[in-house]
Amino acid sequence: MTAAMPPSTALDRAAGTGPDAPPLRIAVVGHTNVGKTSLLRTLTRRVDFGEVSDRPGTTRHVEQVDLRIDGTPVVRFHDTPGLEDAVTLLAHVSQLPGDSRPARIRAFLQGPEAQAAFEQEAKVLRLLLDADAAFLVIDTREPVLPKYRDEVELLGACARPVLPVLNFIAHGASREPQWRAMLSDAGLHAVVRFDAAAPFTGAERDLYHDLGTLLPARREALRAVAAHLLAEAAARHAGACHAVAGTLVSCAALQRVVPTAQLADPQRRAAEVEALRATLQDEVRGNTAALLRLYGFRSGDAAEPPLPQLEGLEGMDLFNPELLRQAGLRLGQGAAVGAVLGAAADLAVGGLSLGAGALLGGTVGGALAQGLGPLGRRLAGRLRGQQALTVEDTVLYVLAERQLALVRALEARGHGAVGTAAVDTATAAVSPERSDALRAAVQATRVARAHPEWRPTDARRAVVSSARDEAVERVAAHLVQAAGPVAESRAAPF
Repeated sequence: MTAAMPPSTALDRAAGTGPDAPPLRIAVVGHTNVGKTSLLRTLTRRVDFGEVSDRPGTTRHVEQVDLRIDGTPVVRFHDTPGLEDAVTLLAHVSQLPGDSRPARIRAFLQGPEAQAAFEQEAKVLRLLLDADAAFLVIDTREPVLPKYRDEVELLGACARPVLPVLNFIAHGASREPQWRAMLSDAGLHAVVRFDAAAPFTGAERDLYHDLGTLLPARREALRAVAAHLLAEAAARHAGACHAVAGTLVSCAALQRVVPTAQLADPQRRAAEVEALRATLQDEVRGNTAALLRLYGFRSGDAAEPPLPQLEGLEGMDLFNPELLRQAGLRLGQGAAVGAVLGAAADLAVGGLSLGAGALLGGTVGGALAQGLGPLGRRLAGRLRGQQALTVEDTVLYVLAERQLALVRALEARGHGAVGTAAVDTATAAVSPERSDALRAAVQATRVARAHPEWRPTDARRAVVSSARDEAVERVAAHLVQAAGPVAESRAAPF
């Protein structure tokens, strides 16, 4: 995705820089275990960067990761070890020779203590002296203790712009007001609220905006970064809706041709229904995995627990009667859906009447219906003693609703999150506009019922056709409306 302003143009306009200029260097500093690595994972969309753990001092060495625009590194972040004993170090540095605070810091770095008791702190200060600026990550759940005040003073002695980043501000134990007061006393008035696990809308924009305030010569370059991130977010959003649309079309095209006589046997009928249900669940799992890859997340990664929406989507019952009843009402089918579901329940417990099954379209289990393909194909199948089981619109509606809920959850989730995230499936249900858009998306899939070749199988690939592509595009357009605005608007331009 090309940013609104090419990176070379942005860098050219930054004072004293050009297309070959080195990237902006940001040192990410703070006490141990405050979320520095988590912040960098979120800012760079790199879930595999570093190690995120509750163990203190997880990062023991300086690590770097680049934020790139079209392959060009524009910001280079340096993840540093945590400051562990700022109180003692500050007292030591204050006794060293030098006519300025930075001079005393350099004297410390040249002394033996930088290789011994204060080795970790030396790594941080050495990097900060060479950086353009620093993000000071703060765990606002912690009380404001003297050691944190000394950390701020020690970092300030390096004479580099420092932007405090308040983490865990959504936590009930957050002490944000106390931290703001302490930072203000230290002369740090530009402060960014940024929860690395679940960034607030506009948080990323504010981060780069305030950084541009501290570094006016690089403001245009940072503006280009924010514009590029916004464009990337929009592209991911559109790609996610397109992926869900493709899955819906494939599910609508899904057919399982079964001998009619076999459906008269309750056990065989149940096995066929379960086989179709399993195939549909495989489609859902495949698209869920694709969405996770699109947003830069992993499934089953040992470093992070599985996302709850993945667990829910992989294990959810798409064929839950209540979900289907609600979906039927939203689809505007009303009493007709209730009648079909009731008939299906009767068939499930009392055996299948072939006459009734043909009349009702072979609805099975309240979730699957006989193929609704062209009349000629249906009659030919009847003559051969076959029926085609397909997926009902109500199931497709629930599927679309759940997949869009996953999209919204992924867009709101930071790549540094190690906990679980809730999936809100109620938003689309309570919004008439989104409900209408979902209904239109499901209706747009109906053309696929006449084209089982549109769905890939183990034996063949999906037939590539302009008609299928057009159907997917129509469904995707409705899903974009149903999904609402891009939740990842935290990269909005400034």
